[in-house]
Amino acid sequence: AVAAALLLSACSPKKETPEPVRSVKLITVGASDLNVQGEYAAEVKARIESRLGFRVGGKMIQRQAEAGQRVKAGQLLAQIDPQDYRVAADAAAAQLVAAQSNRDVAAADLKRYQNLFEQGFISAAELERRQASDKAAHAQWRQAQAQNTVQGNQSNYTHLLADGAGVITSVDASAGQVVAAGQPVVRLALDGPRDVVFSVSEDKLLSLKSGVVVDVRQWSDGKTFEAKVRDVSASADAITRTFVVKAALPKEADPVLGSTVTVSLRAANLKGESPRIKLPTHALRTEAGATSVWVLDPTSMTVKAQSIQVSTADGNEAVVDAGLQNGDQVVISGVHVLTAGQKVSIFGASK
Repeated sequence: AVAAALLLSACSPKKETPEPVRSVKLITVGASDLNVQGEYAAEVKARIESRLGFRVGGKMIQRQAEAGQRVKAGQLLAQIDPQDYRVAADAAAAQLVAAQSNRDVAAADLKRYQNLFEQGFISAAELERRQASDKAAHAQWRQAQAQNTVQGNQSNYTHLLADGAGVITSVDASAGQVVAAGQPVVRLALDGPRDVVFSVSEDKLLSLKSGVVVDVRQWSDGKTFEAKVRDVSASADAITRTFVVKAALPKEADPVLGSTVTVSLRAANLKGESPRIKLPTHALRTEAGATSVWVLDPTSMTVKAQSIQVSTADGNEAVVDAGLQNGDQVVISGVHVLTAGQKVSIFGASK
Protein backbone atom coordinates (compact mmCIF):
# COMPACT_ATOMS: atom_id res chain seq x y z
CA ALA A 1 0.00 0.00 0.00
CA VAL A 2 2.85 2.33 0.89
CA ALA A 3 4.63 1.56 -2.40
CA ALA A 4 1.48 2.20 -4.39
CA ALA A 5 0.98 5.54 -2.66
CA LEU A 6 4.54 6.56 -3.49
CA LEU A 7 4.12 5.50 -7.14
CA LEU A 8 0.91 7.48 -7.50
CA SER A 9 2.57 10.51 -5.88
CA ALA A 10 5.51 10.42 -8.34
CA CYS A 11 3.22 10.21 -11.36
CA SER A 12 1.00 13.14 -10.35
CA PRO A 13 1.66 16.44 -12.31
CA LYS A 14 3.71 19.13 -10.56
CA LYS A 15 2.12 22.44 -9.83
CA GLU A 16 3.82 25.30 -11.80
CA THR A 17 5.02 28.19 -9.67
CA PRO A 18 3.45 31.39 -10.98
CA GLU A 19 5.91 34.02 -12.16
CA PRO A 20 6.13 36.82 -9.59
CA VAL A 21 4.51 40.14 -10.29
CA ARG A 22 7.35 42.63 -10.42
CA SER A 23 6.98 46.19 -9.31
CA VAL A 24 8.32 48.65 -11.89
CA LYS A 25 8.81 52.36 -12.29
CA LEU A 26 7.25 53.97 -15.32
CA ILE A 27 7.56 57.17 -17.26
CA THR A 28 4.89 58.55 -19.58
CA VAL A 29 6.69 59.77 -22.65
CA GLY A 30 5.93 62.99 -24.49
CA ALA A 31 7.73 65.16 -26.99
CA SER A 32 9.72 68.05 -25.52
CA ASP A 33 12.34 70.53 -26.67
CA LEU A 34 15.97 69.48 -26.73
CA ASN A 35 18.23 70.91 -24.06
CA VAL A 36 21.35 70.41 -26.13
CA GLN A 37 22.58 73.77 -27.34
CA GLY A 38 25.38 72.37 -29.46
CA GLU A 39 28.91 72.56 -28.13
CA TYR A 40 31.98 72.58 -30.33
CA ALA A 41 35.70 72.64 -29.68
CA ALA A 42 37.23 75.74 -31.27
CA GLU A 43 40.64 77.33 -31.66
CA VAL A 44 41.57 80.96 -31.06
CA LYS A 45 43.20 82.55 -34.11
CA ALA A 46 44.23 86.02 -35.20
CA ARG A 47 41.92 87.76 -37.64
CA ILE A 48 44.92 88.40 -39.92
CA GLU A 49 47.67 85.79 -40.11
CA SER A 50 50.41 86.23 -42.72
CA ARG A 51 52.72 83.61 -44.18
CA LEU A 52 55.87 85.58 -44.79
CA GLY A 53 58.51 84.56 -47.31
CA PHE A 54 61.33 86.12 -49.31
CA ARG A 55 60.53 87.78 -52.62
CA VAL A 56 63.73 86.31 -54.06
CA GLY A 57 65.28 82.88 -53.74
CA GLY A 58 68.58 81.91 -52.16
CA LYS A 59 70.33 80.27 -49.21
CA MET A 60 69.05 81.46 -45.84
CA ILE A 61 72.01 82.40 -43.65
CA GLN A 62 70.16 83.73 -40.60
CA ARG A 63 66.78 83.38 -38.95
CA GLN A 64 66.16 85.67 -36.01
CA ALA A 65 62.49 84.74 -35.53
CA GLU A 66 61.38 81.90 -33.25
CA ALA A 67 57.95 80.43 -32.62
CA GLY A 68 56.07 82.34 -29.92
CA GLN A 69 58.26 85.43 -30.25
CA ARG A 70 56.63 88.85 -30.24
CA VAL A 71 57.92 91.14 -32.98
CA LYS A 72 57.48 94.76 -34.01
CA ALA A 73 56.66 96.18 -37.41
CA GLY A 74 59.79 96.28 -39.58
CA GLN A 75 61.77 93.93 -37.35
CA LEU A 76 64.26 91.65 -39.14
CA LEU A 77 63.01 88.06 -39.14
CA ALA A 78 65.42 86.25 -41.48
CA GLN A 79 68.08 86.88 -44.11
CA ILE A 80 69.36 85.09 -47.20
CA ASP A 81 72.83 85.39 -48.71
CA PRO A 82 72.89 88.81 -50.48
CA GLN A 83 76.25 88.41 -52.26
CA ASP A 84 74.91 87.56 -55.73
CA TYR A 85 72.27 90.28 -55.53
CA ARG A 86 74.86 92.88 -54.47
CA VAL A 87 77.08 91.95 -57.43
CA ALA A 88 74.08 92.23 -59.76
CA ALA A 89 73.21 95.61 -58.25
CA ASP A 90 76.79 96.85 -58.79
CA ALA A 91 76.67 95.68 -62.42
CA ALA A 92 73.37 97.47 -62.96
CA ALA A 93 74.82 100.66 -61.43
CA ALA A 94 77.79 100.46 -63.79
CA GLN A 95 75.50 99.98 -66.78
CA LEU A 96 73.55 103.02 -65.70
CA VAL A 97 76.72 105.13 -65.64
CA ALA A 98 77.68 103.91 -69.12
CA ALA A 99 74.20 104.59 -70.48
CA GLN A 100 74.24 108.06 -68.98
CA SER A 101 77.58 108.79 -70.67
CA ASN A 102 76.24 107.61 -74.04
CA ARG A 103 73.19 109.80 -73.56
CA ASP A 104 75.31 112.85 -72.85
CA VAL A 105 77.56 112.20 -75.89
CA ALA A 106 74.51 111.75 -78.16
CA ALA A 107 72.97 114.96 -76.84
CA ALA A 108 76.18 116.91 -77.48
CA ASP A 109 76.51 115.49 -80.99
CA LEU A 110 72.91 116.38 -81.79
CA LYS A 111 73.49 119.97 -80.65
CA ARG A 112 76.56 120.34 -82.89
CA TYR A 113 74.81 118.83 -85.92
CA GLN A 114 71.87 121.15 -85.45
CA ASN A 115 74.26 124.11 -85.71
CA LEU A 116 75.87 122.64 -88.82
CA PHE A 117 72.44 122.07 -90.39
CA GLU A 118 71.45 125.65 -89.74
CA GLN A 119 74.63 126.79 -91.51
CA GLY A 120 73.88 124.48 -94.43
CA PHE A 121 76.93 122.19 -94.05
CA ILE A 122 74.95 118.92 -93.58
CA SER A 123 71.77 117.51 -95.05
CA ALA A 124 68.44 117.00 -93.29
CA ALA A 125 68.91 113.22 -93.48
CA GLU A 126 72.13 113.43 -91.48
CA LEU A 127 70.42 115.54 -88.84
CA GLU A 128 67.58 112.99 -88.57
CA ARG A 129 70.11 110.21 -88.01
CA ARG A 130 71.65 112.17 -85.15
CA GLN A 131 68.21 112.80 -83.67
CA ALA A 132 67.44 109.05 -83.82
CA SER A 133 70.77 108.27 -82.13
CA ASP A 134 69.94 110.74 -79.37
CA LYS A 135 66.52 109.16 -78.78
CA ALA A 136 68.07 105.67 -78.65
CA ALA A 137 70.69 106.84 -76.14
CA HIS A 138 67.99 108.34 -73.90
CA ALA A 139 65.94 105.12 -74.11
CA GLN A 140 68.95 103.00 -73.14
CA TRP A 141 69.60 105.31 -70.22
CA ARG A 142 66.01 104.94 -68.96
CA GLN A 143 66.25 101.16 -69.36
CA ALA A 144 69.50 101.05 -67.38
CA GLN A 145 67.94 103.27 -64.72
CA ALA A 146 64.97 100.91 -64.32
CA GLN A 147 67.24 97.87 -64.25
CA ASN A 148 69.37 99.49 -61.57
CA THR A 149 66.23 100.10 -59.46
CA VAL A 150 65.11 96.47 -59.85
CA GLN A 151 68.50 95.09 -58.86
CA GLY A 152 68.63 97.41 -55.88
CA ASN A 153 65.20 96.24 -54.75
CA GLN A 154 66.17 92.58 -55.08
CA SER A 155 69.21 93.23 -52.94
CA ASN A 156 66.89 94.67 -50.26
CA TYR A 157 64.54 91.68 -50.61
CA THR A 158 67.22 89.46 -49.05
CA HIS A 159 66.00 90.77 -45.66
CA LEU A 160 62.65 89.44 -44.44
CA LEU A 161 60.91 92.05 -42.33
CA ALA A 162 57.75 91.86 -40.23
CA ASP A 163 54.90 93.71 -41.95
CA GLY A 164 53.27 94.48 -38.61
CA ALA A 165 53.41 93.91 -34.87
CA GLY A 166 52.36 90.45 -33.77
CA VAL A 167 53.39 86.99 -32.65
CA ILE A 168 55.29 84.34 -34.60
CA THR A 169 53.03 81.29 -34.60
CA SER A 170 55.18 78.90 -36.63
CA VAL A 171 58.57 78.63 -38.36
CA ASP A 172 58.78 76.75 -41.66
CA ALA A 173 62.44 77.11 -42.67
CA SER A 174 65.83 77.05 -40.95
CA ALA A 175 69.23 78.67 -41.50
CA GLY A 176 71.23 76.91 -44.19
CA GLN A 177 68.17 75.95 -46.19
CA VAL A 178 67.81 77.06 -49.80
CA VAL A 179 64.39 78.66 -50.18
CA ALA A 180 62.49 79.65 -53.30
CA ALA A 181 60.87 83.00 -53.90
CA GLY A 182 57.52 83.11 -52.10
CA GLN A 183 58.18 79.99 -50.01
CA PRO A 184 56.74 80.51 -46.48
CA VAL A 185 59.45 80.97 -43.86
CA VAL A 186 57.48 82.18 -40.82
CA ARG A 187 53.83 82.65 -39.96
CA LEU A 188 52.94 85.90 -38.25
CA ALA A 189 49.68 86.51 -36.36
CA LEU A 190 49.16 90.26 -36.41
CA ASP A 191 47.92 92.09 -33.34
CA GLY A 192 44.29 93.11 -33.47
CA PRO A 193 40.95 91.28 -33.55
CA ARG A 194 40.79 87.63 -32.53
CA ASP A 195 38.45 84.94 -33.86
CA VAL A 196 37.33 81.54 -32.67
CA VAL A 197 37.27 79.01 -35.49
CA PHE A 198 35.23 75.80 -35.35
CA SER A 199 33.47 73.37 -37.70
CA VAL A 200 29.78 72.44 -37.73
CA SER A 201 27.64 69.95 -39.59
CA GLU A 202 25.24 70.93 -42.34
CA ASP A 203 22.15 70.76 -40.12
CA LYS A 204 23.45 73.66 -37.97
CA LEU A 205 23.97 76.12 -40.82
CA LEU A 206 20.49 77.62 -40.40
CA SER A 207 21.38 78.47 -36.80
CA LEU A 208 24.69 80.16 -37.65
CA LYS A 209 24.08 83.22 -39.74
CA SER A 210 26.28 86.30 -39.68
CA GLY A 211 25.66 88.29 -36.49
CA VAL A 212 24.43 85.35 -34.39
CA VAL A 213 25.80 85.45 -30.83
CA VAL A 214 27.49 82.34 -29.40
CA ASP A 215 29.01 81.68 -25.98
CA VAL A 216 32.74 80.99 -25.76
CA ARG A 217 34.25 79.34 -22.67
CA GLN A 218 37.99 79.10 -22.08
CA TRP A 219 39.30 75.72 -21.01
CA SER A 220 42.09 77.19 -18.89
CA ASP A 221 40.12 79.32 -16.43
CA GLY A 222 36.46 78.83 -17.37
CA LYS A 223 35.92 82.47 -18.37
CA THR A 224 33.01 83.00 -20.73
CA PHE A 225 32.72 85.57 -23.50
CA GLU A 226 30.19 86.42 -26.15
CA ALA A 227 31.27 86.20 -29.78
CA LYS A 228 29.47 87.15 -32.98
CA VAL A 229 29.55 84.94 -36.05
CA ARG A 230 31.17 86.91 -38.86
CA ASP A 231 31.84 84.29 -41.54
CA VAL A 232 30.52 80.84 -42.49
CA SER A 233 32.26 78.79 -45.14
CA ALA A 234 30.32 78.62 -48.39
CA SER A 235 31.42 75.03 -49.11
CA ALA A 236 32.02 71.91 -47.04
CA ASP A 237 35.44 70.49 -46.30
CA ALA A 238 36.23 67.77 -48.82
CA ILE A 239 37.23 65.27 -46.11
CA THR A 240 35.15 66.03 -43.01
CA ARG A 241 32.10 67.42 -44.89
CA THR A 242 31.79 70.13 -42.24
CA PHE A 243 31.61 73.91 -42.59
CA VAL A 244 34.13 76.28 -40.99
CA VAL A 245 32.64 79.06 -38.86
CA LYS A 246 34.51 82.13 -37.62
CA ALA A 247 33.18 84.18 -34.71
CA ALA A 248 34.69 87.51 -33.62
CA LEU A 249 35.69 87.87 -29.97
CA PRO A 250 35.13 91.18 -28.14
CA LYS A 251 38.04 93.54 -27.56
CA GLU A 252 38.16 92.85 -23.83
CA ALA A 253 38.76 89.14 -24.45
CA ASP A 254 42.47 88.37 -24.71
CA PRO A 255 42.82 84.57 -24.98
CA VAL A 256 46.13 82.97 -25.84
CA LEU A 257 46.60 82.40 -29.55
CA GLY A 258 46.11 78.76 -30.45
CA SER A 259 44.28 77.97 -27.19
CA THR A 260 41.25 75.68 -27.21
CA VAL A 261 37.83 76.98 -26.21
CA THR A 262 34.29 75.61 -26.16
CA VAL A 263 31.67 77.30 -28.33
CA SER A 264 28.02 76.84 -27.32
CA LEU A 265 25.04 77.67 -29.50
CA ARG A 266 22.20 79.38 -27.72
CA ALA A 267 18.84 77.64 -27.62
CA ALA A 268 17.11 80.75 -28.95
CA ASN A 269 19.16 80.54 -32.12
CA LEU A 270 18.68 76.85 -32.81
CA LYS A 271 16.37 76.29 -35.77
CA GLY A 272 14.80 73.21 -37.21
CA GLU A 273 14.84 71.35 -33.86
CA SER A 274 11.28 70.09 -33.36
CA PRO A 275 10.19 68.60 -30.00
CA ARG A 276 11.39 65.03 -29.58
CA ILE A 277 10.68 62.09 -27.25
CA LYS A 278 13.48 61.51 -24.75
CA LEU A 279 14.18 58.58 -22.41
CA PRO A 280 16.69 57.94 -19.63
CA THR A 281 19.54 55.84 -20.95
CA HIS A 282 18.94 53.17 -18.28
CA ALA A 283 15.52 52.48 -19.82
CA LEU A 284 17.11 51.14 -23.01
CA ARG A 285 18.01 47.54 -23.67
CA THR A 286 19.95 46.05 -26.55
CA GLU A 287 19.17 42.63 -27.96
CA ALA A 288 20.44 41.16 -31.23
CA GLY A 289 21.87 44.53 -32.23
CA ALA A 290 18.51 46.31 -31.86
CA THR A 291 17.51 48.85 -29.24
CA SER A 292 14.18 48.39 -27.46
CA VAL A 293 12.24 49.35 -24.34
CA TRP A 294 9.51 47.71 -22.25
CA VAL A 295 6.12 49.32 -22.82
CA LEU A 296 3.21 48.74 -20.40
CA ASP A 297 -0.13 47.40 -21.61
CA PRO A 298 -2.44 49.01 -19.02
CA THR A 299 -5.33 46.68 -19.88
CA SER A 300 -3.54 43.45 -18.95
CA MET A 301 -0.83 45.06 -16.81
CA THR A 302 1.86 43.24 -18.79
CA VAL A 303 4.94 44.52 -20.60
CA LYS A 304 5.95 44.05 -24.19
CA ALA A 305 9.21 44.82 -26.01
CA GLN A 306 9.06 47.80 -28.37
CA SER A 307 11.89 48.50 -30.85
CA ILE A 308 12.96 52.13 -31.11
CA GLN A 309 15.39 54.24 -33.11
CA VAL A 310 17.75 56.47 -31.16
CA SER A 311 19.30 59.40 -33.06
CA THR A 312 21.42 61.23 -30.48
CA ALA A 313 21.86 62.05 -26.81
CA ASP A 314 20.56 65.05 -24.92
CA GLY A 315 22.60 65.15 -21.76
CA ASN A 316 21.87 61.87 -19.95
CA GLU A 317 18.82 61.14 -22.07
CA ALA A 318 18.45 59.38 -25.39
CA VAL A 319 16.52 61.12 -28.19
CA VAL A 320 14.04 58.72 -29.84
CA ASP A 321 13.21 59.21 -33.50
CA ALA A 322 10.78 56.35 -34.01
CA GLY A 323 9.03 53.54 -32.14
CA LEU A 324 7.16 55.45 -29.45
CA GLN A 325 4.18 57.75 -29.31
CA ASN A 326 3.12 60.43 -26.88
CA GLY A 327 1.39 58.87 -23.90
CA ASP A 328 3.20 55.50 -23.99
CA GLN A 329 4.25 54.22 -20.56
CA VAL A 330 7.83 52.94 -20.57
CA VAL A 331 9.59 50.97 -17.85
CA ILE A 332 12.65 52.86 -16.61
CA SER A 333 14.00 50.50 -13.93
CA GLY A 334 14.65 46.77 -13.77
CA VAL A 335 14.49 46.41 -17.55
CA HIS A 336 16.98 43.52 -17.60
CA VAL A 337 14.92 41.20 -15.37
CA LEU A 338 11.63 41.43 -17.26
CA THR A 339 10.28 39.08 -19.89
CA ALA A 340 7.73 39.61 -22.61
CA GLY A 341 4.15 39.28 -21.33
CA GLN A 342 5.19 39.46 -17.68
CA LYS A 343 2.67 40.94 -15.28
CA VAL A 344 3.85 43.99 -13.37
CA SER A 345 2.62 46.41 -10.81
CA ILE A 346 3.26 50.11 -10.78
CA PHE A 347 5.72 51.27 -8.13
CA GLY A 348 5.65 54.86 -9.20
CA ALA A 349 4.99 56.91 -12.29
CA SER A 350 6.35 60.27 -13.35
CA LYS A 351 6.05 62.61 -16.25
